[in-house]
Amino acid sequence: MGAVVTTEESATAAKALDVFGAVDLCGVVLHKVTERGCIDWILIELNSGRGGWVVTPNLEIVRRCAKSAEERDLVARADLRVADGMPLIWASRVRGEALPARVAGSSLILTLSEAAAARGRSIFLLGGEPGSAEEAAQELAKRNKELSVVGTYCPPMGFERDAEEMARIREALVDANPDIVFVGLGFPKQERLIAEVRELLPQAWWLGVGVSFSFVSGHVQRAPGWMQRCGVEWLHRLSQEPGRLARRYLIDGIPFGMRLMIGSAACRLRGKRQGAVR
Repeated sequence: MGAVVTTEESATAAKALDVFGAVDLCGVVLHKVTERGCIDWILIELNSGRGGWVVTPNLEIVRRCAKSAEERDLVARADLRVADGMPLIWASRVRGEALPARVAGSSLILTLSEAAAARGRSIFLLGGEPGSAEEAAQELAKRNKELSVVGTYCPPMGFERDAEEMARIREALVDANPDIVFVGLGFPKQERLIAEVRELLPQAWWLGVGVSFSFVSGHVQRAPGWMQRCGVEWLHRLSQEPGRLARRYLIDGIPFGMRLMIGSAACRLRGKRQGAVR
């Protein structure tokens, strides 16, 4: 999948960078924005008739981007890149360019849907496990009585290699014409799909939210708030899916997190030395 970045997309991304500022962690540039600021920005842009794309990198995504230029370039195309992980917040603080707060996709789907309901905006849920998008949509509508859910669609495995299935996805999106599209397919599949189809609805905002449909529907339980705040939500996830997540967290994640912290400290030290020389 691939698409050309338009001049309008580049201008929108540049404007966000000017407004919020950013910090570079291993080649992934993350905006210094809070969850409230992210929501307000999306609503302002919607009111101005401009669409956009939000990516929520966590430690695993930053690790992958550090190894893959293709995935790093894919993330860089988003208009807003927000830190979905306390290790990234800690690394930015160590670096001396602190990100203000964690902005999790699993939280944004709730808070942005609430804000969308209050502003008369519509949402579409694309992806997830079979049935989870529909159940998540029902739960969001139950929480927000004025919310307009204009559609859900769960493509089958291998959809990205099936021209007919891709056509069905495009048709569903165009027919629904939503203001906000939540895509729950995991990284990088959801980002590749967004890059492929976002030009169909240039006025809409697109957010990749991973497993969030299952969180909202209750199929997967989120960690307690204190675990999220302390940056150990991964332990809760690991206990639920040890077979799938052990390598990601224990073999890949922890060593990379340590290297990220050491690299951030070294970067700050180099900055101080350069400042002293000047």
